[in-house]
Amino acid sequence: MEETTNQDIKQPKKASFFKEIFSGSMVSEKLILNNIGFIAFLALLAAFYIGNRYNAERITRETTRLQDEIKDLRTEALSTQADLMIVSRQSRVYGMIRERGLDLEELKEPPYKLIINKK
Repeated sequence: MEETTNQDIKQPKKASFFKEIFSGSMVSEKLILNNIGFIAFLALLAAFYIGNRYNAERITRETTRLQDEIKDLRTEALSTQADLMIVSRQSRVYGMIRERGLDLEELKEPPYKLIINKK
């Protein structure tokens, strides 16, 4: 007889458990109120996760922008270097001096080094 009484007692608890879940009283009273600290922690963790994701995306966009800028600057440096090499050729420099009418002449002899004896 004891077995039947234990089973009879368990069934009303199961029925009341499901009744509390569907009515919402268990969710609002027992789960939320007892775990309010944990729920606040989860909300804070979610906000931190969202903020961290936005920060990572911003850093990624900035890195991509800087890499594109570096690529453009390297291209510009190479073209400037090529222009400088063309302009700095001896024949080109001589032509530019003649165009501007400067009173400079090209050396016919190689330069030489002055040696001073110190005593």
